[in-house]
Amino acid sequence: MRNNLGNWKIALGTTALAAGLTLFLGAPGAKADNECQERIVKADHRLHEAIRRHGYESKQAERGREELREARHYCWEHSHKWWDVEGGRWHTDRDWDDHDHDHDRDHDRDHR
Repeated sequence: MRNNLGNWKIALGTTALAAGLTLFLGAPGAKADNECQERIVKADHRLHEAIRRHGYESKQAERGREELREARHYCWEHSHKWWDVEGGRWHTDRDWDDHDHDHDRDHDRDHR
């Protein structure tokens, strides 16, 4: 009976160790995804704010577009995917459109 209990402890300990290692080794990828997503979301937000405050063709909006391009490019280079803020999903193709905020131009004209 005592030997059986020892085997269970070893099996349980081995399982716990394997689960811990799996979580630990999987964490860097998740952290990188979160960093990329956060980077793109912030750049997208800054672009929308620049357009709202200064206009579609302002130098601030152009800087916002450049920051968004850089954020997408960074994620693509590091993870081979990028976060689509409007679509709420990851893309695994380098298929972003640098002019995907052109709809903001119409919104900007409506509020002048």
